[in-house]
Amino acid sequence: MPSTSIKKTEYDPTSRILSVWFVASGKRYDFEGVPPETYADFRSAFVKGRFFNDHIRGHFRYRRVTD
Repeated sequence: MPSTSIKKTEYDPTSRILSVWFVASGKRYDFEGVPPETYADFRSAFVKGRFFNDHIRGHFRYRRVTD
């Protein structure tokens, strides 16, 4: 199911960085130290925004990426 809040995600298993682009702001944030299992669960979550809020936001260090 497409997310209404999350536009796109990318994950690098080597660095364990999860990149998330948000629909409303268009901004990208990188979350550090995300385990591959958490990313797999995120990808398969029916409601991605809820999974993000419950399991990623506030659980991992992050930074806003400006290109």
